[in-house]
Amino acid sequence: MGLLTELARGLVRGADRMSPFTSKRGPRSYNKGRGARKPGVLTSSKKFVRIEEMVPHFVVPDLAGFKLKPYVSYRAPEGSEPPMTAKQLFTEVVAPRIEKDVKEGAFDPGNLEKYGFEPTQEGKLFQLFPKNYVR
Repeated sequence: MGLLTELARGLVRGADRMSPFTSKRGPRSYNKGRGARKPGVLTSSKKFVRIEEMVPHFVVPDLAGFKLKPYVSYRAPEGSEPPMTAKQLFTEVVAPRIEKDVKEGAFDPGNLEKYGFEPTQEGKLFQLFPKNYVR
């Protein structure tokens, strides 16, 4: 009977060790926090030195006289415009710039990056061709 008791105790203890370590399971001084960065450094003598460059600064625009509210109800009607296609985006944004440069004589077919063209997808987080197409 002692063998089964030891096996059951081992299973329970193992399962207990696998549970997430929270502030309730640690000592009173343990505070897990929420991943916020400290705005300074801790020296070898355990003294905290605040560094002004590490303090986050939020840039908030002046919203005085702004009519829109920050919340959109789920009961709001759907938008009336259809989603924009690549062709529409090109004709509305890039084509006028290309036409303007052609008229001025400043258009260079070798320098299409000026208009947003990307010849390769290297270094992109999501590459468009050919890896992530469904096969």
